[in-house]
Amino acid sequence: MAGSESRTLVLLALVANMIIAVMKFVAAAVTGSAAMLAEGFHSSADSGNQLFLLRGAAVSRYGPSVTHQFGRGKELYFWSLMVAVFLFVAGAVVSFNEGLERFRHPEETSNLAWSVGVLVAAAVFEIVIAFWPALKEFNRRRGSRSVWRSLRESKDPALIVVLVEDSAAVLGVFIALSGILIGEWTGNGRWDGAASMSIGVLLAVVAFLVAYEVKSLLVGESATRQVRSEIRAAVLAHPNVQSIGRLLTMHMGPKDVVVNLDVDFQEGLSGSEIEATIDDIEASVRQVAPSATQIFVEPESAR
Repeated sequence: MAGSESRTLVLLALVANMIIAVMKFVAAAVTGSAAMLAEGFHSSADSGNQLFLLRGAAVSRYGPSVTHQFGRGKELYFWSLMVAVFLFVAGAVVSFNEGLERFRHPEETSNLAWSVGVLVAAAVFEIVIAFWPALKEFNRRRGSRSVWRSLRESKDPALIVVLVEDSAAVLGVFIALSGILIGEWTGNGRWDGAASMSIGVLLAVVAFLVAYEVKSLLVGESATRQVRSEIRAAVLAHPNVQSIGRLLTMHMGPKDVVVNLDVDFQEGLSGSEIEATIDDIEASVRQVAPSATQIFVEPESAR
């Protein structure tokens, strides 16, 4: 995980979703609402997803070993991909099927006050405990960049998953509340089923977005253009460096970047001077890119 902030956000989201899931299932049992049941599945899926993220964060901190010589940082990306799978199967499919069944065979719901009270409480929990802290952390990291660019360039799947899931959770609460209220006012139980199906579609879209972003990280994503430019500038600033050939970077984790450099040194340097220069280059790269945990410098002439 990128840091303690991300782990705190995941834990907050886990606590909030577990409490909300229990509230929604109780309300679904009392009212018989399909939309409320879909929201219960939604919160349960979110809780399972936070456990996936915590597992991935724990394993990704393991150091290099004989079988994993670059460490296991990418496990966080794998478990984040499992979030998308679980969200689709346990959330989207179940919610849509339940809503479709209720739409085809509408049933009258009861205890409207239960549904409204639980959904309002769920919205407060989601916004105050989970969504708002995640949004503040996201805005702190993105600075002046656009929201879409920040999401695309982020290397921390935990923050992405929590922010996107919490946004969908808040929207899902309002969809469920709208379906229940419209169904009550019109006396047509199909609105309840339609709300459940809408929540299923919403979860499917979120699952696709998470999977699409995490896939790029799992396959191997380079450091941002800004980081690469700073690395190149830091290396070229050394007086013993004439030019840089290839500069290859890859994220093994949110704060774990492998850097490979082809460097053309000034002519006439001795072997000891080249070795000292390589040490200086590594120090300079780590200064501008603290996440560069493994740096490989290859003399251009030797290549």
